Amino acid sequence: MTTPQDLFLVSLDVPGEHPVEQGDLSLALAGAELIDLLGARALTLDGEHIVPGPVPTTGDRMLDEAGARLRREQPYETVADWLWRRGEGLAVAYYDVLDAAGQLAGERRHHWLPRRGGKATAPADTAARRHATDRWESRDPVLTGLAAPLGIGADRPAREAPEDEAVVTVLIAVGDAVTELGAVRERRRIENVAFDNIWRAP
Repeated sequence: MTTPQDLFLVSLDVPGEHPVEQGDLSLALAGAELIDLLGARALTLDGEHIVPGPVPTTGDRMLDEAGARLRREQPYETVADWLWRRGEGLAVAYYDVLDAAGQLAGERRHHWLPRRGGKATAPADTAARRHATDRWESRDPVLTGLAAPLGIGADRPAREAPEDEAVVTVLIAVGDAVTELGAVRERRRIENVAFDNIWRAP
């Protein structure tokens, strides 16, 4: 199992402060991919810039795809730019991968999850789910750090902060991106309310 897969399953199975938004989860999944690619030595960080290493062969299709999409010409991409570029539609892509692998079944928890044959979805009781749950229950600092901006696990802080400075840089960028996306959604909501009020005015 990979960190993005663990994060996706945790987002389905662990109650949060509010429903997890597709865009927020997509950004966090893109960050989770970066962290796993850092662990695989497929990249390093120069400050906030992603310096690609050898094209990875991790055995995971999504991680290998992410590694192949790293920009390999200077100026290198920043972590923030990667989150927005790679994150587009990423939550649904992971849904499709996990669903095809038989990891999802039962009741649907998120309003944005695609409907498949009218059935709802949530993590099935599989080895993958147990792995994600065990990692979550152990308060893994990476998984906890990725889940926090999504409003998951506010009452279960990590036992310790990640030691790797590059990992911390990614976690901070994920939090900033999710905050920025939330601000965009709120601004649009206010604009829509104002627009509706104009049309309703006598």
